[in-house]
Amino acid sequence: MADTPTEDAPRFSPVIALLAVSASWEAQLAAELRDLGISTRKFGLLGHIGAEPGISFSELARRSRITVQSAHAAVHALVDDGLVADATAQAGAASDLSVTPRGAKVLQDAQERLAALDRALAQAHPRVAESLDGIRAGVVE
Repeated sequence: MADTPTEDAPRFSPVIALLAVSASWEAQLAAELRDLGISTRKFGLLGHIGAEPGISFSELARRSRITVQSAHAAVHALVDDGLVADATAQAGAASDLSVTPRGAKVLQDAQERLAALDRALAQAHPRVAESLDGIRAGVVE
């Protein structure tokens, strides 16, 4: 009977609950972004580049919690898709990343879709939305 919870075992874990909710909403966001040709990771990278043109690969990787090598690969894919420009003149030089006009349009569309999902979450789960507002206030301040 090792599978039976004991009286002392918690029946609810906020961490597990947040992970489950997160996975569900991330899948919904991924579905919204699919026809724009980007993943949630590429959306994040595009957003960082758009907010801070010229950002280094190291900083991009740090903010995205990925390796520098993964950042390079993802940015090269964004460049190949015409969403990001790298004005670097030569190999080994510091990168000069910026969002292209096409990338800006994709980023705007993605942000609008994210805002719609945010509104849907708030409508479907108002208490969760209130809690997230509290978290947001603590992070933004």
